[in-house]
Amino acid sequence: MLNRVFKWRGVVLAAALIGLAGAAFAQVEGGKPALAVCMSEDNAPLSMARKGQLSGFDVKMAEAVAQELGRPLRLVPFESELEQDANFAIEVNALLSAGVCDLVSGFPLLATDLGQPGRLKAKPPDYPGAKRPRDRADVTLGNVVASHPYQGMALQLVQREDAPRANGLGELRDQKIGAVAGTLEGTLIATYQGGALLPDMVSMGKLDDRWAALESGKVDAMLMPSTAWDVYRTRAAAPLRLRAGPPQSLGINVGWVALAGKPELIEAVNRVAAREAQLQQWAQDVGLQRLPPTEPAVARELSLAALLKP
Repeated sequence: MLNRVFKWRGVVLAAALIGLAGAAFAQVEGGKPALAVCMSEDNAPLSMARKGQLSGFDVKMAEAVAQELGRPLRLVPFESELEQDANFAIEVNALLSAGVCDLVSGFPLLATDLGQPGRLKAKPPDYPGAKRPRDRADVTLGNVVASHPYQGMALQLVQREDAPRANGLGELRDQKIGAVAGTLEGTLIATYQGGALLPDMVSMGKLDDRWAALESGKVDAMLMPSTAWDVYRTRAAAPLRLRAGPPQSLGINVGWVALAGKPELIEAVNRVAAREAQLQQWAQDVGLQRLPPTEPAVARELSLAALLKP
């Protein structure tokens, strides 16, 4: 908690010393207002913040969107989960409604999170220049609209190389299966075929190092988001001692969102999202598995039925 407070104060101080002095230039350059794009600081390889700089697939898209609109680009990293009961969709809406950004990338396209919000007001999450959480005012939320999807979401079964190869959850019996409490992946493991994998399940906390657990042999297999595997396979210093099965689609896509009433922003994102060859190249550049969006573009709900099949 103390580290988080120190980190937050450092970001605010930097904004005070640098951002305030050049605010006018940051907002308007060459007579056109900057396009402010918010993206998660911890969503690699889509977006990630390191030493104050954002990088990743979404950054490359943002640069292309700004070029489409003929506007300079201003990237704004944000940190989700300001509160324990934080809702990502509401936090994104608050960022847009507060005028912190014009667009937000990396948004899971669920129908319940678009359009009219489920509450009237909310506080934006942490971002450079934000007031302290206790001093941060609630903002009235607006209606959120989405772009076309640009990436699908999937889970992958990751195993130790010396474990018997499994082609699905049904072939994991007698293997030590890691399950992180409070995650979709952990829920899938715990509920598979009415708890068939519970005798072999190893419960883990959200702060536990999943890769260390796999490499040390504490667990033999884990179900993970495909993006987590992307990050691991591109940064592993030692030869990989793990393998991953094919991605299994969650039936949810990722898109960009803006407040209703700004169709030019969404149209620009849609034009960039239609450049499949360029998307493929960007994915290769950042180590992202290119997962084409699935139908429907906006899912009505998350269905676990397909993932729980034998």
